[in-house]
Amino acid sequence: MDAASLFVQALNGLASASSLFLVAAGLSLIFGVTRIVNFAHGSFFMLGVYVAYSLVSHAAPMVSSALSVVLGGAASQTTAYFLLMLCAALVTGVLGALVEVLVLRRIYKAPELFQLLATFALVLVIQDGTLMFWGAEDLLGPRAPGLSGAVDILGRRFPTYDLFLIAMGPLVLGVLWWCLQRTRFGVLVRAATQDREILGALGVNPRHLFTAVFALGCALAGLGGALQLPREPAHLGLDMVTIGDAFVVVVVGGMGSISGAFVAALLIAEIKALCIAVGTVEILGVSLAFSKLTLVAEFLVMAAVLMVRPWGLMGQAQSALRANSEQESPLALGGVRSQQVWLCVGAALLALPLFTADSPYTLVLGIDLLIAALFAASLHFIMGPAGMHSFGHAAYFGVGAYAAALLVLRAGVSSEAALLLAPLVSALVAAPIAWFAVRLSGVYLAMLTLAFAQIVWSICFQWDDFTGGSNGITGVWPGGWLQDKAMYYWLTLALVAASVLALRRVLMSPLGYALRASRDSVGRAEAMGLDVAHVQWLGFVVAAGFAGLAGALFAFSKGSISPDVLGVSKSVDGLVMVMLGGVHTLVGPLVGAVTFTALQDSLARSTDYWRAVLGASMLLLVLVFPQGIAGSVQALWWRVRGAST
Repeated sequence: MDAASLFVQALNGLASASSLFLVAAGLSLIFGVTRIVNFAHGSFFMLGVYVAYSLVSHAAPMVSSALSVVLGGAASQTTAYFLLMLCAALVTGVLGALVEVLVLRRIYKAPELFQLLATFALVLVIQDGTLMFWGAEDLLGPRAPGLSGAVDILGRRFPTYDLFLIAMGPLVLGVLWWCLQRTRFGVLVRAATQDREILGALGVNPRHLFTAVFALGCALAGLGGALQLPREPAHLGLDMVTIGDAFVVVVVGGMGSISGAFVAALLIAEIKALCIAVGTVEILGVSLAFSKLTLVAEFLVMAAVLMVRPWGLMGQAQSALRANSEQESPLALGGVRSQQVWLCVGAALLALPLFTADSPYTLVLGIDLLIAALFAASLHFIMGPAGMHSFGHAAYFGVGAYAAALLVLRAGVSSEAALLLAPLVSALVAAPIAWFAVRLSGVYLAMLTLAFAQIVWSICFQWDDFTGGSNGITGVWPGGWLQDKAMYYWLTLALVAASVLALRRVLMSPLGYALRASRDSVGRAEAMGLDVAHVQWLGFVVAAGFAGLAGALFAFSKGSISPDVLGVSKSVDGLVMVMLGGVHTLVGPLVGAVTFTALQDSLARSTDYWRAVLGASMLLLVLVFPQGIAGSVQALWWRVRGAST
């Protein structure tokens, strides 16, 4: 590639960086002040695109006519177009304020992970609301008047609108810098980013500040979406695509750092542009397709940065939150009464195939519920007792599924042996990842696990000769006696029950107590002689092994696998299951897995807008059971017992 083409590609990177910065800047503000992992931020970006499309399509002629008297024809069209872009940003900002007041404000006293659950529920509601209002078709908006052409740069044609986007990034950065450095609002935002708990002591109403920051962040996301309308059509997949990139930029730049988000957006966008420019090259006779790295380039950058600078390029260590809740009671296995309940549940599950001969789908759903329960239990093992929040747990589920399939189809191993070996493969893959991950904490730990998970996903997605690439692997059926669905159900039930019991026993062992000690106070745990990093590493690997078993069971139950089993959505499903049931209870992940999977299955078969109904149900559960279903029921039971004694 010549220098001119490389320069033009770098300009493309700058245009993409500006768009990415607008979204990440809003997320960074919300992230830094409220400490909310706002999964719905990508939804507001998507809403910005759709709202801008509606405004430009229906209101542009009227606004342009009103302005033509003062500005003239061409100028009025351009001015009207960008005024409507700003109106789209204001609309998304108002919607963000409503969400904060009506939903998030009601759960500020709940654990922060449940606020994450609420924002994920909002993603489902907004996505189906968008589908209902605008339809499923892609909507291509008109080009910006006056900026629809191209200019010659070193003999190459470059879109004029992209030059405008390149200028927008530094302009928004300058406005935000002035607002944060020269205004009282900015002082409060910076104070909240450093220590939000102290604001109340200084007489500042944090609720009003949180609402204003959330609205501003959503408005920036909406502006970023609106400005993308001339470049790409509005479609329903924009939310999840955008939120992943935005999270990466915020974490790489440093949580709460606007300038860090700008630098990170530039770095990531230019690296991706460079990968496209380089294309495929041969090194020592081996062809390397750098263009394929665009799928995972940002996650490679994030992993590299976090391993060197754990708080991001321009971030600072977070202040510890002051605990305002009661001390958590020690984990304990149930008494005689609960054991009797579990025996009854086990007997009912054992008898299920005997009563479902006329309803084979019920047996299939039963297998899905059992696998989901094991996957959630394995994630809870490191989330609850160890306090390590993983956004990439699906990687080990997927590795287990692929390992089982490849062992059977490529190595000729029996299904039974594959079920035993697949968890070991997942544990081996997790071992080096965990070594890096446990050296971080909080959001940065979660995002590093996401980065490694996306790298694993990219390998499976692009390694066509070995993993089948995007097509996945088919024909992964168990052999022999396991071909009978009832027999496979009973095997799944036995393995899941044994695995859940083993995880519970480990939590009552010295390793379990060491994990909890490392979660509650790293300093005290180290003072007692615990090697915290080693303890957390071991817990991480154990959890990955059981997730791999769940993946292997999944592969044989479905007969095929695809890279989707390693995707972000699968990891989010696991997080939702654990939080919905309750992080600080032993039975919580099982209750959450069954509730979420059953709701998802029943709603998907009964309505086209099942995501909205599922999201609304999850929001209701979060509001009614702020500690999770099992956690709230357990707290109520203890309160009743305390009142009766």
